[in-house]
Amino acid sequence: MDAREEALVALGRALRGAGYRFETVTPATHARVVARPSMREARDLRGVLGWSLPFAPHVVPDAILAHLRDADALDVLDEGRLRARVRVSTLGEHLFVHSAYPTRDRDAVFFGPDTHRFAHLLVSVRRPVQRMLDLGCGTGAGGIVLAEQAREIVLSDISPRVLSHARVNVAIAGATNATIIHADLFDGIEGRFDLIAANPPYLVDDEHRTYRDGGDALGTALAARIVRESIPRLTRGGRLVLYTGVPIVDGRDVLCDVVVPALRAAGVHVERDELDPDVFGEELERDVYESVERIAAIALIATMP
Repeated sequence: MDAREEALVALGRALRGAGYRFETVTPATHARVVARPSMREARDLRGVLGWSLPFAPHVVPDAILAHLRDADALDVLDEGRLRARVRVSTLGEHLFVHSAYPTRDRDAVFFGPDTHRFAHLLVSVRRPVQRMLDLGCGTGAGGIVLAEQAREIVLSDISPRVLSHARVNVAIAGATNATIIHADLFDGIEGRFDLIAANPPYLVDDEHRTYRDGGDALGTALAARIVRESIPRLTRGGRLVLYTGVPIVDGRDVLCDVVVPALRAAGVHVERDELDPDVFGEELERDVYESVERIAAIALIATMP
């Protein structure tokens, strides 16, 4: 862990000690809220580190400001105002550092309502396991919320920036049984797992941002690849828990129509649960989604015999 990461860990611990809380919303909701005249400048820590607003230095306690400076996580604006380049969100008892709004960078580290649904799904199906893999870990939320249920947690991602934030969040959470690995899905990851959890990107993104672009014409390529490559890496009785968004075309789930028959033919038990029938509805205004009637958030749980 480098000095910048250590400063972010100190920031997270200080915020937790101060009772800081912020529930991160969707980008569309965030844009609507910060467009209000009353949101032109932050008045408190939630404005600074939640809503990503410009702020005057006196708004932030000296210790918090020092941690942000040490982490090189501040932009200098006009008239002495500042803006934090990180955002800090809470999920239950945990606190997560991630990219500030708006997340324009291709390797931005995203956290939002999907993260909440993913974490709640994992908690609802949890059971003690020997080895768990949080595949494409992002902020590390999947592994962190289940850290107490597993002997060993592996968090992997293809993005070095993501892994830096995951290291910070693991340290803030005190998850000493977690190992962080740079990998493109299973490349470089050894062994089998009792539980593989994944919350892959599932939208079509013209800018091909890693946290958002799911690949192929409708954003399902990465999720399909995760299903195919996870099954051989599960132990007997092991489970893949996939949270993702799926395009619904003519009433049919484009992803599950492809992957579920193959899983069942291989003797894998499959459960599909539609957690939210309508997410990211604003995407349907784009030409690429002309054939799609809605995007649904689903849980796909595949259990080995």
